[in-house]
Amino acid sequence: MRRPEPKSCIFEHIYFALPNSVVFGRSVYESRRAFGEILAMEAPVECDVVIAVPDSGVVAAIGYAAKAGVPFQQGLIRSHYVGRTFIEPSQKIRDFGVKLKLSPVRAVLEGKRVVVVDDSIVRGTTSSKIVRLLKEAGASEVHMRIASPPIIGSCYYGVDTPSAEELISYKMKVEEVRQFIGSDSLAFLPLGSLQNMLGADSPNFCYACFSGQYPIMPGSKVKRVGDFVDDGVTGDVDGGWVQTAAPVKA
Repeated sequence: MRRPEPKSCIFEHIYFALPNSVVFGRSVYESRRAFGEILAMEAPVECDVVIAVPDSGVVAAIGYAAKAGVPFQQGLIRSHYVGRTFIEPSQKIRDFGVKLKLSPVRAVLEGKRVVVVDDSIVRGTTSSKIVRLLKEAGASEVHMRIASPPIIGSCYYGVDTPSAEELISYKMKVEEVRQFIGSDSLAFLPLGSLQNMLGADSPNFCYACFSGQYPIMPGSKVKRVGDFVDDGVTGDVDGGWVQTAAPVKA
């Protein structure tokens, strides 16, 4: 009998865990700082200031700024009375949540070439609102840097991610995503670079949302657009499931 090979969720280091945590034997702070440093080396751009999408993008932005030799400043202020928007049930609620949650600092942004670091792009709608907020606050250029690879697969192991058809990187190439969100440039953390940074620990993590390769394949029931929530697409809550998974695009 084949022995089980447990896999740890890499998204704990990208998004979920607090920066002061040690998760799966690794410092979350050090992981996120390294993600930012890798982005600065592999996707550099001329800029005047580096900012973060708070709170989960902050440490990666600090790493990017330090490696790039550019000041890190607080260009977006987050209200802590609004929850995580990517898991809100409807698109209208998500859009409204972005406006409530994040406020730009014009003194930091006006006339500046801005690198903004975020942890991930899921549907793309939050990122497009952030880019628009920054440009309305006077940023001359907005360069989006994402401290994770493109998300192309849904999670079937407990994370409340959308169906694959709702994931923007499942449907679009990087340049198409850039055009959709309206940034002047866009770069993701390459999956290979993420795995190299993890070193000997790399085989212990699950990367299914980035690669479409699942440690345990989903069974006969998988997520579809509109499952359990009004996603703003179907307009109803039917709790239904699709019997077979859609193929993951290469």
